[in-house]
Amino acid sequence: MTLFNLHHGDSLTFLRSLPTASVDAIITDPPYSSGGTHSTARTTRTTREKYVVNHTQARTDLHDFSGDNRDQRSWILWCTLWLTECMRVAKPGAPVVMFTDWRQLPSTTDALQAAGAVWRGIFPWCKPAGRPGGAGRFRNATEFAVWGSNGEMPAREDVGYLPGYHIESIRRSDKHHITGKPTELMRVLVKACPPGGVVLDPFAGSGTTGVAAVLEGRRFIGSEQDATNIDISLRRLREAASQREEHAA
Repeated sequence: MTLFNLHHGDSLTFLRSLPTASVDAIITDPPYSSGGTHSTARTTRTTREKYVVNHTQARTDLHDFSGDNRDQRSWILWCTLWLTECMRVAKPGAPVVMFTDWRQLPSTTDALQAAGAVWRGIFPWCKPAGRPGGAGRFRNATEFAVWGSNGEMPAREDVGYLPGYHIESIRRSDKHHITGKPTELMRVLVKACPPGGVVLDPFAGSGTTGVAAVLEGRRFIGSEQDATNIDISLRRLREAASQREEHAA
């Protein structure tokens, strides 16, 4: 298998094409269908009304993405569908890590368990300059990686103990998707996969999970339905592969 393999198309169709028990870890950042207090806010454009705090400083080169307007019940059902396929594709004991925000946190843990995973914890990502909630309100400065495993999860002496949280700012130079996660954050998370193992991300976005996997000595397979994101991901994955080869030389 090459260092990375990226599929252009629907995630559920892609997952159903993969062999059973063929990947070592699932690490993904699906659409939250969140970003608003009321249902009308959750169905607005992702680049403006939902996920951009300061419009005067917004990245004009980042575009909207689809699949982010489900209501809570349909979102849970949808997540259960693709997570069930992830459990089939995962090897026994493989970790599964799925990002969410505070609004969808209870639904995310429900969907993970409904799909058959053993829920094992929550990994907070703390953003020092999180979204302000207004005077007298707590700042929304955290997103969460809910994680579990495909059945029993044996201890791994090759990596030792992994951290229980991560503090990382969002850098403009590292922002390739409107809801993209920092590369350094993802480099921490992919260490849940054994060295040389295969990390699967069915919602690749701008490819940050894959970039982190390649840089950390793992392999990557993923899918993404947006053609623009495919181009961005392939460019970044090739750059990461070149860095890995240079480091190994």
